[in-house]
Amino acid sequence: MTSTEHRPPSGRSSRNEAVASGWQFWIDRGGTFTDIVARAPDGRIEVRKMLSDRPDLYADAALQGIRETLGLPTDAAIPTEAIAAVKMGTTVATNALLERKGDRVALAITQGFRDALRIGYQNRPDIFALNIHLPELMYERAIEIEERVGARGEVVVPLCEARARRELQASYDEGMRAIAIVLMHGYRYPAHELRVAELAHEIGFTQISVSHQVSPLMKLVSRGDTTTVDAYLTPGLRRYVDGVAAQLQQTRLMFVQSNGGLTDARLFRGQNSILSGPAGGVVGAAQVSAIAGFDQVIGFDMGGTSTDVSHFDGEYERVQETAIAGVRLQTPMLAVHTIAAGGGSILRFDGARLRVGPESAGAQPGPACYGNGGPLTVTDANVLLGKLQPQFFPATFGASGDLPLDVARVRQQFAELAERVSAATGAQRSPASIAQGFLDIAVEKMAGAIARISIQKGRDVTQYALCCFGGAGGQHACAIADVLGMTRIFIHPLAGVLSAYGIGLADVKAERSRSVEAELTPALVGDLEETIAALSVTCANELVSQGIERDRVR
Repeated sequence: MTSTEHRPPSGRSSRNEAVASGWQFWIDRGGTFTDIVARAPDGRIEVRKMLSDRPDLYADAALQGIRETLGLPTDAAIPTEAIAAVKMGTTVATNALLERKGDRVALAITQGFRDALRIGYQNRPDIFALNIHLPELMYERAIEIEERVGARGEVVVPLCEARARRELQASYDEGMRAIAIVLMHGYRYPAHELRVAELAHEIGFTQISVSHQVSPLMKLVSRGDTTTVDAYLTPGLRRYVDGVAAQLQQTRLMFVQSNGGLTDARLFRGQNSILSGPAGGVVGAAQVSAIAGFDQVIGFDMGGTSTDVSHFDGEYERVQETAIAGVRLQTPMLAVHTIAAGGGSILRFDGARLRVGPESAGAQPGPACYGNGGPLTVTDANVLLGKLQPQFFPATFGASGDLPLDVARVRQQFAELAERVSAATGAQRSPASIAQGFLDIAVEKMAGAIARISIQKGRDVTQYALCCFGGAGGQHACAIADVLGMTRIFIHPLAGVLSAYGIGLADVKAERSRSVEAELTPALVGDLEETIAALSVTCANELVSQGIERDRVR
């Protein structure tokens, strides 16, 4: 794999680009909140948080945040001539994958392998589970393509175009418009995949994901899953991106990818969007920590829906292959470990014990203190214990979107919960002790996630600084540091919106991969250098096509 990136002349970050040319907006669209960091033409920074899901008040939180920053009413046309660039991270594709709400997909795969992705590698993450629940498949229909290419490129079974066309047409007639084409050894011998893609295009498929273009690497299952993810997520992602782009017209619109680099909105695809938002947080945490003098950092990003933890020791930690929501992905990503514990994690008593999450109240109805009839959450526990002060919160809650946090509702619901706990257990518990118990559980879960990326890998976490950010991060930083024995906590002035700030600091990046099957000999080194050079030229050309001057490509 090779990667090429654009760095501005200063060598620091893209925050130094053309300050006077217009507004820049750096936006992280999360599951609960959308964070907006706006840099004015005179260089000053403005910060805004919007609830991500309030269709009764505005169509899109990111665009509404831009309007409010510019002093415009809802649904007003955005004066794009005043904006230099908009850089975004989004959880649109991530949520679609987690909730299995992508587009309908047909899978075209070599005859005899229709169940290969379902069978997978037969891994047993929980070896003692008696009832194994396989993740829901992303493709609706598997098409067996009559063809076979051997491992050395010989055509074992010729491609039957007539049968392929019939099968593709049948899927199209059933309403599927996205197709993933995954043929045996297609990563190295792509002729059959290309021809099937041509047939799909002629029939009218609007999303055609071809495995040797999406993930040109070995392993049919991982390559197949990655290609299917791309076909499954890209249409919905494109609808969102196109909707934003239509409002911004000719404004430069970029999205951060899972690898931590920015790319033009036109090139943003499903396979590269899974960690779009969290990647901005990793970049932001690493860069601001380095400026503050910390070179060993544990990133702790606690938002409304989940908590993301990452490790930084002078270099970004990356993975080439990972599994997310039961799906195997072969695509470059920053190493981020996510758990379902955030400010919106729902608190409940199951009759015997207190439980935190994994369900989240989200932005609508949100926590009980939001005043929209939501359940008790981690945020409400912090409100009850005084760790969150309503007078320091913006009045953006309630049905009208202009009310402060509802402390009275929180006290009432915790009092009722304390009565239920006391009645069930026979032990008197105060509302405050119940709230603290929930927080203790949440802290242990989050500390365990940090231990997984540090202590379990032989790293002495006590030598690291805990870079704490996200809307809920500061509420739990000291408690988590105590559990792990960490003595240094770093909280940046923009910690509440650091993922959005990190998106503004990210470089524009392109990456390409290729498998090389050859005996490792001294003579091979020259061939490898030529391969790397060719990939680098491809990456550089992609950056140039996005408007980056060639002498600013590294």
